[in-house]
Amino acid sequence: MIIDFHTHIFPDKIAHSTVSALAKNASIEPHCDGTMAGLLSQMEESGVDISVNLPVLTRPRQYDSVKAFAKELNEKSYKGARIISFAGVHPDMENALERLKEIKSEGFLGIKIHPDYQDKFIDDDSYVKLLQYAKELDLITVTHAGLDGAYVGQPIKCTPKRVMNLLDKIGGYEKLVLAHMGANELFDEVYNTLASANVYIDTAYVLHSIGRDMFEKILVKHTEDRVLFATDSPWQKQDKEIEIIKSYKLGDSVEEKIFSQNARSLLKI
Repeated sequence: MIIDFHTHIFPDKIAHSTVSALAKNASIEPHCDGTMAGLLSQMEESGVDISVNLPVLTRPRQYDSVKAFAKELNEKSYKGARIISFAGVHPDMENALERLKEIKSEGFLGIKIHPDYQDKFIDDDSYVKLLQYAKELDLITVTHAGLDGAYVGQPIKCTPKRVMNLLDKIGGYEKLVLAHMGANELFDEVYNTLASANVYIDTAYVLHSIGRDMFEKILVKHTEDRVLFATDSPWQKQDKEIEIIKSYKLGDSVEEKIFSQNARSLLKI
């Protein structure tokens, strides 16, 4: 089994414009169209069994419409679509903690935040309060970490040092997932500061840039029990990312943990 723990899809009517705008802002090219059908087609081609959709709220008012689409995806998943959607949240949402309780009651397994798009540092008090309650509700939280291509030249909102500060404030959070191997383009800092912390990291987007040596250094120190296969589709191709992991010849047991076992444990499937 292969689970892609980090993908993005959008309603058909806005997928093209949204993906085009994001691609222009970050100077990257998409590898599929950002629709549910496009992701499912890529999954068929690459042998991915389940993908996790991670919605991002850039403004608090998007909460209801984004959650409605996520619920629709999950309802289709129950019928065999093989996509699990988390809910997107924003720290400035009105009644944010009540929204988290609502998310939990509606069966969502987790939430997604993006400090750069939400213009807050990960250890800001608003995130501390939000993630403390998400932890109490036993929700998974996935956050963008490290450099985002749309924000080059601006302060990085989620660095390993700030993550460690966040964890100190909330007393740890074992269901926190840091995207992009803990912090995109800050891999030395990940290795020195973050690796071995009791959190998960995912492989989304970075396998073409991190290099095998650094990947394996972080993997060994952080352990294969807390690394999740992820692609950031549509920004990387699922089959190519699978090929890179397999080319490292990590061994069947390690591959199984990265490709599915760790994700299954988190998702309780």
